[in-house]
Amino acid sequence: MTENLPTVGWHISTYSADTSASCVEAGPLADGSGRVAVRHSRRPDAATIVYTRDEWDAFVAGVKDGEFDF
Repeated sequence: MTENLPTVGWHISTYSADTSASCVEAGPLADGSGRVAVRHSRRPDAATIVYTRDEWDAFVAGVKDGEFDF
């Protein structure tokens, strides 16, 4: 749950123009660890997934390389 996390600077994609739509938001933890938290934007009090910097960088690289183009 989010109450156990250090402060997170949440960001929603600019592709999510409709703020009432379901989307995810992500942001770095403010504890200096480099970890990145991800949550459902419409359910901010629900579960949050936290990734290490290496995991996040691998995901972003995969997106850029088209690995998730279904």
